[in-house]
Amino acid sequence: MRKYILYKTWIIFLFVLSAASGGCSRKDKNDDMPSGIWDIDKQGIPKFVNTNYIEPDKIYRISKFRSSAGHDYSDAYEHCRSMKHYFEPRSDIDWSTVKIFAPVTGIITRVEPEWAGTKIEIESESYPAFRFSVFHINLSAQRSVGDKVFAGQQLGTHIGSPTYSDISVIVNDPSKKGRMVSYFEVITETLFQTYLNRGISSREVLIISKEMRDANPLTCSGDTFTSVDPLESWVVLN
Repeated sequence: MRKYILYKTWIIFLFVLSAASGGCSRKDKNDDMPSGIWDIDKQGIPKFVNTNYIEPDKIYRISKFRSSAGHDYSDAYEHCRSMKHYFEPRSDIDWSTVKIFAPVTGIITRVEPEWAGTKIEIESESYPAFRFSVFHINLSAQRSVGDKVFAGQQLGTHIGSPTYSDISVIVNDPSKKGRMVSYFEVITETLFQTYLNRGISSREVLIISKEMRDANPLTCSGDTFTSVDPLESWVVLN
């Protein structure tokens, strides 16, 4: 009987030890929070991105931030609006040849298969509260969570004509709920010159303000827009 009790006690000890060591293991899933925090209200939005994630000379038009293009893609503070930008390539080129690049130097935090291509999320090295998601990529090489990429490094090409290319930027704010900002709010003046040269007079042209969107609300069923948008969703490049 005494041997049985000692044996049972030893088994329980091993189980507890195993559970404790398992709880300290490295997380392979991307359920971690961004390593930085940025308060947009107090610190503003830094303009630090100096690399186009796509070939702008091959783009026909760009959707506005908070538009009704695509589907609802909103953060914890807003709803029923597209808080990202779609880039539609020109009709005279093969969309699958449009190159896609890392917009910033940083660590890959998500690699997700989509219905068309792959989504890559990158946490900026210089501003780790900022994460960039690039959608519908035909990857040129296998990418994994934890890989480091460099600004301007080619990730692959756009998946092709079934869909547009799109990019979103989310900021880990003090609430840790995440606030989305426009890609055009974080690019440098030097980089924005590329779009000035294509007829975009200001960043504001590519952004529907929260106040304007709230005054002209959309309706949604799930992530599908169900109302006609009174505001223009797209900006055509020269």
